[in-house]
Amino acid sequence: MLLTFMNKLFLSLSAAMILWSCSEPATHEISLAGEWQVMLDSLDQGVAKRWFEQQSTPGVVMQLPGTIDENGLGVKHSLEPQMNDTVLFNLTRRQYYTGKVWYHRTFDLPADWNDEELLLTLERVLWRSSVWINGKSLGSAESLSTPHRYSVKGLLKPGENSISILVDNSFIHRGISFEHERYPTPEAQGFSHAYSNHTQGKWNGILGEISLQRKGTLLKDVRLYTEVSSRTLRIEVPMKATDETILSYTIRKDRDELQSGEKPLTFSNEKGSLTIQLPEHFEFWEELNPAIYTLDLRVNGSDARTSMEFGLREIRDQEGVLQVNGQRVFLRGNLDCAVFPVKGRTDMTKAEWLKTLKVVRSYGFNHIRFHSWCPPKGAFEAADQLGMYLQVELPHWSLDVGADQATNEFLENEAFSILREYGNHPSFVLMTMGNELEGDYELLNKLVAKVRASDTRRLYTTTTFSFQKGIGQTPQPEDDYFITQWTDKGWIRGQGFFNTVSPRFDQDFEARLSHIDKPIISHEIGQYAIYPDFSEIEKYTGVWQALNFEAIRLDLERNGLLPLAPKFTQASGQLAALLYKEDIERALKTPSMDGFQMLQLQDYPGHGTALVGLLNVFWESKGIMDSTTFRQFNAPVVPLLRFEKAAYRSGELFEAKVQVANFTKPIEDFQLNWEIRDKSELVANGRVVGDSIPVGNEIVGEFSTELKAEKAKKLTVRVELEGTAYRNQWDIWVYPKVTQPKSDVVYTQSFMEAKKLLAAGKSVLLNPNLKEKIGEPNRFGPIFWSQLMFEQPSNMGLLVDPEHRAFTDFPTEYHSNWQWWDLCTNSRIVQLGDLEVKPLIRVIDNFTTNRNQGLAFEANVGAGKLLFTTIDLYSLLDERVEARQLRYSLMRYMDSEAFQPDQSIDFQQLSSLKKN
Repeated sequence: MLLTFMNKLFLSLSAAMILWSCSEPATHEISLAGEWQVMLDSLDQGVAKRWFEQQSTPGVVMQLPGTIDENGLGVKHSLEPQMNDTVLFNLTRRQYYTGKVWYHRTFDLPADWNDEELLLTLERVLWRSSVWINGKSLGSAESLSTPHRYSVKGLLKPGENSISILVDNSFIHRGISFEHERYPTPEAQGFSHAYSNHTQGKWNGILGEISLQRKGTLLKDVRLYTEVSSRTLRIEVPMKATDETILSYTIRKDRDELQSGEKPLTFSNEKGSLTIQLPEHFEFWEELNPAIYTLDLRVNGSDARTSMEFGLREIRDQEGVLQVNGQRVFLRGNLDCAVFPVKGRTDMTKAEWLKTLKVVRSYGFNHIRFHSWCPPKGAFEAADQLGMYLQVELPHWSLDVGADQATNEFLENEAFSILREYGNHPSFVLMTMGNELEGDYELLNKLVAKVRASDTRRLYTTTTFSFQKGIGQTPQPEDDYFITQWTDKGWIRGQGFFNTVSPRFDQDFEARLSHIDKPIISHEIGQYAIYPDFSEIEKYTGVWQALNFEAIRLDLERNGLLPLAPKFTQASGQLAALLYKEDIERALKTPSMDGFQMLQLQDYPGHGTALVGLLNVFWESKGIMDSTTFRQFNAPVVPLLRFEKAAYRSGELFEAKVQVANFTKPIEDFQLNWEIRDKSELVANGRVVGDSIPVGNEIVGEFSTELKAEKAKKLTVRVELEGTAYRNQWDIWVYPKVTQPKSDVVYTQSFMEAKKLLAAGKSVLLNPNLKEKIGEPNRFGPIFWSQLMFEQPSNMGLLVDPEHRAFTDFPTEYHSNWQWWDLCTNSRIVQLGDLEVKPLIRVIDNFTTNRNQGLAFEANVGAGKLLFTTIDLYSLLDERVEARQLRYSLMRYMDSEAFQPDQSIDFQQLSSLKKN
């Protein structure tokens, strides 16, 4: 026991010594985090009145790092939860302030620092800072993406010193704002997700590191270049040549030293460099094996040192195929739009970002696109650890690129600053000059050429898609890769098909993109809106208030629909999940596609309250689909099926080709098991075997089986890769050959005939012709993004009672599924506001109007009983098997004793439907 204890003690002391030897002594840095005095300068008088000369300022005391919003400073909003664009367009800041704010404090300088040149670091500021030390100006800095740093020399004295920092979060340059007629308020303009109150907010403060460091102890702007084929690490250090400068290095993994040495630097253009040969046992950094190493550097004969992490990684375009470390990779991407619903500003620490990125990873994603912003260091560190591929963008979302020279200069400086600050991170693999840019593409191409010449460690592209005519369809000359919604041959995301083409599961996008000679990524797939979850309101405990949610809840209550709200959320969410699955699977089936960027896993409460996530804005599940199920179709290996349709007649063959999206390594001697089940009953099964599943998405086999049914049923088709957790499943329906039952129920398309029949006490199925245009247009898919942003049919999915006797012969869930596609497409939405009836088939309205609407209802009318529907149940029934089956099910229900409507209306009320 004693020996064990001594061994443990020795190991602990050894580890502590290693860590101590690799860290910088505490006396080399002074943290300025803590209490600061703060004064708002809304009248812009602080500089003129020389507030920076005051040794103490009569301000409010607050903590930095932090923001004035987090400390309750600013003008409190005066909005009420009303149904208007201002409230509904985005979350509401509890208090707001745009302008100048002064931060002041004193600090003690050690006696031996008096002649030192120091470096002041402000890790993140939005977005201009100015600094005074003991009343003397250090100048100003601008950046939305990287730390503001100031050189301090000759202004400090031993003992107490004062520092004043002026932060201005006002809009500065004119040409960079995103202005679009869709956006109703000037507040919507700005630097989009880096500078916008639709997302993290226009906060004022200082975040992250706030410190003074001795410059003599800093080895700054070191660049690391790794080459996979030769297993080399090249180190570049910006410094002037001396007679001989020796650089000592140590490479560690965790606490284990793997390699060390010292070499003289070779100098060129005021840069010193050396190349280190890495042993064969050094592992590559990639998605499934994010091997991270730590490099400690020190310049011999000085105190200059640094420590940084790196990964052995290369990304490249190999003849139009995206490769990481020489292997094909497929990017399964999610967007990050800088949404921080409590703090109202970006998370800064690695721990915070690990918490978020682990959620994203659990849903199978390997890629994050930071939409028009660049995250802080903590995000890169977390992504390095988890093996996430990051796309960073300039804070740029403009329809007038190049119009303002000051803006052009700012963006170019920002690009190079981002590369200097974060370029060593292996997770930083892609970079674009902004989102959906329009304007001067000659300027954008030149900017890409400049940044690539400066740093070859990642791929670059001019824009993340563009609506500009002639731009968004094919790559630009300087693009290393191409992000788009469509090419010159058509759409490459589901939005272009799901409402216009009947469901097919044998489709991909190959014909529309195979001619593109660059890696191609589909842009912002999804955007399927989900009804608000009002239980979130109480979670907004910080800077933001969910006034939009509150207004919607009040409106729903006024319309008598509030009890249905949880069902609206779940039903609309199930439809969104269905479409996300098919969108992702079509991308995975496409041989020439290199990835997708989904918008998005989590809600985006800006730009129209776009609640498009299966997770809420707090990264919590809405209970729609868990991560295990989502990973079935969003993982490094995904079993896929290609089959023709969702609905079958009894006696038809179900024919499927088996395809596997495999982006790991070849899978040898494989066996894929398939089965078809009716609930728990096995209908058919089999297996597909072979020698190898290659990297890519090849078809590896096929199977077929006859589907038989005496009664309509939903079946589940499952495929799993034997010996692994990789599996997937799909729903299909099989319907028997039916003839309409003989009964006293009368089918009619005429209101006048229905009136006579009802007066005579008949049971009537009234099904007016779609040409009469009763009601509003309908479609299968839900609201795209937001009704505030786009005019579209007001459908967020169906809500039905699957246990209702009307659906005994038409199996359904409580939500939309593929068997409803034809029925929704061939129908019109009826507004039922003035009719006291409960829809049999409810259409969930968008949350800006919250109306009672549907496709079918029942009621007593006079002496008769009515079932009314605007679904086309009359045309081409031999071909439209779902319509034929639904008509059969409804008439069988009406002919039974169960047909006893609860509500009653008069015929005049019924006739009023022809007016809407």
